[in-house]
Amino acid sequence: MPEVKEFRLPDLGEGLTEAEIVRWLVEVGEVVEIDQPVVEVETAKAMVEVPCPYGGVVTARFGAEGTELPVGAPLLTVAVGAPSKASAAPEAEGSGNVLVGYGTGAPAARRRRVRPEAGPSGASGSPAGAGPAGGPTDPGGPEAGGHRRSRLRGLSAVAAEGVAGAGVASGAGPQAPVSTGPVPVVSPLVRKLAREHGLDLRTLTGTGRDGLILRADVERAVHAAAAADRAPAPSPAAGVAGAERIPLRGLRGAVAEKLSRSRREVPDATCWVDADATELLAARKAMNAAGGAKISLLALLARICTAALTRYPDLNSTVDTEAREIVRLPGVHLGFAAQTERGLVVPVVRDAHLRNAAGLSAEIARLTEAARTGTLTPAELTGGTFTLNNYGVFGVDGSTPIINHPEAAMLGVGRIAPKPWVHEGELAVRHVVQLSFTFDHRVCDGGTAGGFLRYVADCVEQPAVLLRSL
Repeated sequence: MPEVKEFRLPDLGEGLTEAEIVRWLVEVGEVVEIDQPVVEVETAKAMVEVPCPYGGVVTARFGAEGTELPVGAPLLTVAVGAPSKASAAPEAEGSGNVLVGYGTGAPAARRRRVRPEAGPSGASGSPAGAGPAGGPTDPGGPEAGGHRRSRLRGLSAVAAEGVAGAGVASGAGPQAPVSTGPVPVVSPLVRKLAREHGLDLRTLTGTGRDGLILRADVERAVHAAAAADRAPAPSPAAGVAGAERIPLRGLRGAVAEKLSRSRREVPDATCWVDADATELLAARKAMNAAGGAKISLLALLARICTAALTRYPDLNSTVDTEAREIVRLPGVHLGFAAQTERGLVVPVVRDAHLRNAAGLSAEIARLTEAARTGTLTPAELTGGTFTLNNYGVFGVDGSTPIINHPEAAMLGVGRIAPKPWVHEGELAVRHVVQLSFTFDHRVCDGGTAGGFLRYVADCVEQPAVLLRSL
């Protein structure tokens, strides 16, 4: 008899705790091979294809397209050992594939679990290893090789919702009601804390091992209830007939949370200056006329930024609010804003301070193409220390951008347009650009910010200034 194995949404790394199902790549009843991609998901960082570590026949899919699932929620079940091309592989072994923080190098150890008692309707929890008609199996799931797995409170509720959504298509039966069996709590302190705040522990899902409810889980629930009590009444527009609601999740939700956090925590300020970019455009034209790979204007601006950060290292830093310290960072990982069909993303050029204009241009081109095709990895979207925002591509002159938390500063570049300008004592038509600089006022004062921006403007107006740092 084939063994039914459950494949859960693996840890996708970079602290990601959930993902949205964009597109299923396999159907129920289809034969899959080990490490074959089975679903395409969108996280807060990127779009990725998830490979299944088992070979066999797909017996169930959990979650329709558009469903958001937390890490650890069931994705699908596979009948291993059913007649297939993958059946030649030993059933007890995984593929050894590692998807970021998820490994399948060895079978998971069997664990004892608390089975829920029969509910009022007489239904009981599904046994471990249940097939399409059952719910999630052993909550530990495949955790071979000791790889870390993120767990998220509310896992059971969201996972149940995903299973219910797939029940009709996969033949799953009705889901069991909320368990009336033993609550997975060890510490008497946790029970006491719940009683003091009137919390029903059966409504919580623990983040400890095997779903154990921890003190932190109870405290989060208490804080959430208090926040709900303080929440303002919904605006009149919330109940307007025909109003469209767009979920803030995935990439859009991550951007919203990051910008909101920046506004809450960072006392930012902005200064700006107009600069004559005529000579910079001429320098780029001369570079590209000399042959070789073309150098983009954004790459030249990036090179100017790295030179300016060398002179003003306080701006390549972050603030540790708990320690009340400014952390000056040793290298420049330069982020640049890129607009895509999925929204705004900020790819990061690693070690930008070690690259020349040609190297910056090549890497920016590669990351931009990956952003457009949705193939950026989480590592390519995180870890930036300074951001360059070229909003001039939208045809606007100026902006007061929000700092990309937890960075300390951002340079904004407007469109370069012909304008009247006094050049060498005479009025002339020159190519002028507005540069704006937003900075964390905890990190520096106006003198440092003004010095940085003035140096950038000088390099734009007289590219030969950069020769000092080459």
